Amino acid sequence: MAVYGNNPSCLISLFLTFFILSSHTLFSICNASESEVETEDETPFTYLEGTGKGPRKWGQINPHWQVCDKGKLQSPIDLLDQRVQVIRNLGKLKRDYNPAPATVKNRGHDVTVRWKEDAGKIIINGTDFKLLQCHWHSPSEHTFNGTRYNLEFHIIHLSSNGTIAVIGITYKYGRPDPFLAKLLSHIGSIGKEEKDIGIVNPGDIKFGSRKYYRYIGSLTVPPCTEGVIWTIVKKVRTVSREQVRALRDVVHDGFEANARPTQQLEGRPILLYNPGIKGGSK
Repeated sequence: MAVYGNNPSCLISLFLTFFILSSHTLFSICNASESEVETEDETPFTYLEGTGKGPRKWGQINPHWQVCDKGKLQSPIDLLDQRVQVIRNLGKLKRDYNPAPATVKNRGHDVTVRWKEDAGKIIINGTDFKLLQCHWHSPSEHTFNGTRYNLEFHIIHLSSNGTIAVIGITYKYGRPDPFLAKLLSHIGSIGKEEKDIGIVNPGDIKFGSRKYYRYIGSLTVPPCTEGVIWTIVKKVRTVSREQVRALRDVVHDGFEANARPTQQLEGRPILLYNPGIKGGSK
């Protein structure tokens, strides 16, 4: 098994081989366990610049977070049309989700739903990525041609060799989101402890489009682990103001706006799967 660290050229070459040439071997880009996917303790960091703990200082707070400052594969990014290559053979995003018992927790910096048992997987290039949890950021972290939307939903998956894959869905104000609507009563009543909320069906998450962007990036909260396979749904869905307000009201003070600023692309390719376009590049 080949293991790649923070070398951008190696990771970009791996990315192109992995997705464009449809290699059948998944190398370990990052080696995370379920407990290491994201920090559970928000105390040391915040999203407010000028506090000494804002996003520009994350890499200086904890020696294990240095990649937040020094990394070359950081997320989120601006999905700029001029940077995107249309690749038809990326293939349809394959989801194989199933209902499973779940919990909801206020992690201080966000609200997280975690599945306690097998809730299914996504499949990327023949490799299974187990569904772990989902959470929300407001406003959106990824931007589209410089436009930031009102909410972003992250669905976190992990392969057997420790590679993280995240699906991101962005939202603008409009009609309520059906998946969030089913969880709102639980979210409004959570305290500091993780709360069982019964069976939650991730199949209820609406994507609304087969088109998606894909690139290699990082977690958007400390420890900012790199080598994450990002899939950003191209369609911007809708969420109500009341739903966004509910998510903001329950997090800790200073985390109501919990979006990391966009990071430098550093020459990374951004691929777009668009089944309706013939040809291979844009």
